[in-house]
Amino acid sequence: MKKSVFFGIGAIFVLYGGIFLAISRAPWFSWTENALSDLGNLRYETAPIFNTGLLIAGLLLILYASTALRDHAPKTAYFLAFTGFAMQLVGLLCENYGRLHFYVSVLLFVSLPFAAVAYFIERRCYLTWLVFVAVPVWVLYFQGSLFPGVAIPEILSSFVMLPWLTKTLISVWRE
Repeated sequence: MKKSVFFGIGAIFVLYGGIFLAISRAPWFSWTENALSDLGNLRYETAPIFNTGLLIAGLLLILYASTALRDHAPKTAYFLAFTGFAMQLVGLLCENYGRLHFYVSVLLFVSLPFAAVAYFIERRCYLTWLVFVAVPVWVLYFQGSLFPGVAIPEILSSFVMLPWLTKTLISVWRE
């Protein structure tokens, strides 16, 4: 079981490594005017980096959920595996797929709080409630009260998952 924790650690490093490596290769990218998915658009050289990062990170998240997390928090494991699958769909059905990409992106960001709430129910980890810090940012974005780009709400939504996901990694490692 302890070895399976490395799937979760790997998912985090691959996800953020892919995102930030793609950003470093994209002088045109703006946090306030772009979506992270713009990095995966096939017309840019960043597409293989960004999309492959999502595909591999999603796979690692699925492997972590279905191995290490399965016994620790079984309901959370299902939701987190689904989140990993949704992440893969975002990488596979990149921005060039238009509306379809939008739907799988929404699926990914909607699945995150479900995984967090499931973990709270199973393990009473209050860190999971951090996912709701992103809600006002999304509301402001959809109201048009923020900048036109969606990259900041996207990255914030992923960052607020890190504390409780890290808690699962530590808990599983110790068990």
